[in-house]
Amino acid sequence: MRTASVSFRLDENLKKQAEIIFEEMGMSMSTAFTIFTKTVVNSGKMPFEIAVDPYWKIENQEYLEKQYNEYKSGNVNLVIKTIEELEAMEDE
Repeated sequence: MRTASVSFRLDENLKKQAEIIFEEMGMSMSTAFTIFTKTVVNSGKMPFEIAVDPYWKIENQEYLEKQYNEYKSGNVNLVIKTIEELEAMEDE
């Protein structure tokens, strides 16, 4: 099997963190990316879900803008709860 070089840029800190984890798994960065690439080729898809961060969805941005504008205009409805009330809500 002939090999080919692949070069890409990666945040230096991210690279170091990944190398530490891969080393703990007993593999190099090259081996990890080979496994990733083979998985993509064999399955025809990414081996994990790629989704939009819900924070950036248009509906959420519109909601946040509306809330911010209400806050700026002084139209604020504060809801104050104790930690006990919040914990009780968590159990509901």
